[in-house]
Amino acid sequence: MDVSEASDTCNRLLDEIESAVITDREFLETVLFGVLGRGHVLLEDVPGTGKTLTARMVAETLGVSFSRIQFTPDLLPADVTGTHVYNERDRTFEFSEGPIFAHIVLADEINRAPPKTQSALLEAMEEGQVTVDGETHELPEPFFVIATQNPVEMEGTFELPEAQVDRFAIKTTMGYPEEGGEIELLRRRLGREQQSPSVETILDPDQVQALRTAPESVRVEEDLLTYMAQITRATRKHRHVEVGVSPRGSQRLLETSRARAALVGREYVTPDDVKRVAQPALAHRIVLTPDARVDDIAKSAVVDRVLEDIPVPTV
Repeated sequence: MDVSEASDTCNRLLDEIESAVITDREFLETVLFGVLGRGHVLLEDVPGTGKTLTARMVAETLGVSFSRIQFTPDLLPADVTGTHVYNERDRTFEFSEGPIFAHIVLADEINRAPPKTQSALLEAMEEGQVTVDGETHELPEPFFVIATQNPVEMEGTFELPEAQVDRFAIKTTMGYPEEGGEIELLRRRLGREQQSPSVETILDPDQVQALRTAPESVRVEEDLLTYMAQITRATRKHRHVEVGVSPRGSQRLLETSRARAALVGREYVTPDDVKRVAQPALAHRIVLTPDARVDDIAKSAVVDRVLEDIPVPTV
């Protein structure tokens, strides 16, 4: 699939998802940046804004298998990855796949499970496989995680470990709809008998694989590579930052920039692509200093300042 076809396909997907989810198109585009960039997406917001619905609609339009894992304080790693079960007839242990064996896995309210269970996703998200009792099992292709979490100040939540957060290519929020959007939400509910909306399936797993390869043909000039590296390196030197963006974050910035270019139908990356994805691709990877947290400095403000300070190359 070439870039032009990928752009057309993405716009069809966005149109279909918008028919079911009341939210800004920019938010849905950000979610697709993660899908196109072969990464994982973390959605953070208060309950009831439509995070789970968005994940389900993405899976339905893509036409891939979908699995939802409700993360709770008593969830065990084996409940996610699967476990060996004794077969009395053959007198052998057989591996019983857990819910992580799907193309799209919705890790719902991921920060309500303890860190040990959250870490069960690490190998799956990075390597596309899980290891149980010394045996490695490959996950289906394509595989990606859409995780949702509630703000950490809410009761019953655990803060995600830095290593876990760094695995997500994109982190974004939905926010509440505007008044007109909320009225439209109610109007749509009147127009159907079911509580939840539905969408049409547009692709299949093979087509999703082809769609995700399209950004690989997007060109990136040398000065833009330098620009991206300067941005991520500047976060490590910022006075409000204890731990800056990792080299993995630099790669994700490149991949999501190419994904943005492909989504708009352009065969090359521009500085505007980098700026568009910088916040959702980088801000969640930053660890602020204690003084910055006390002063209520936002991670997004750090990224904004870095973007202001780094000279923009001319393309």
